[in-house]
Amino acid sequence: MSASREAVGVFADAASLQDAIDELLRVGFTTEAVSLLASEEAVEAKLGHKYEKVAELEDDPGAPRRRYVPRETFEDTERAAISALGIVGALGAAGAVVAFGGALGFALIAGGLSGGTWGLLGELLAKFIGAEQAEMVTDQIAHGGLLLWVRCADREQEISAQEILERHSGRDVHVHTLPATP
Repeated sequence: MSASREAVGVFADAASLQDAIDELLRVGFTTEAVSLLASEEAVEAKLGHKYEKVAELEDDPGAPRRRYVPRETFEDTERAAISALGIVGALGAAGAVVAFGGALGFALIAGGLSGGTWGLLGELLAKFIGAEQAEMVTDQIAHGGLLLWVRCADREQEISAQEILERHSGRDVHVHTLPATP
């Protein structure tokens, strides 16, 4: 297989990074073409060492990445997790009441109360996921910024990606070649 090319840039804040990604997607880049640096722990585990500055990883094809997941997808997943935990809790409590000979009305009330407990657990889980994401962003900013890689199919996309990254305050924007993968 042939080597591929990608644009890379470093962003000082999450808002500028998100603005750049939003524009990339609007002009036709796919979410599969966009990747971000993985967590500090993932980087250390894969590379076997800590990094001082994200600039060290810009052109490292071995740097662990995570696919970009649009906010809407992430929010939908959070809502689904909260709802699923609420339903599981409600059905579990209702099932227990019915199994022990309780009246249907009592089963529904118990299910609703228990569902609220499980729904709360789901909300806490969603907040944890959000907190984990926030911690990753904070860690990377402390190491010099947020890395964004954009796979480019041709020279036209390379130019477009670079212009977009620069327009949204990307630093050290450039295109590099990735080694061919078998």
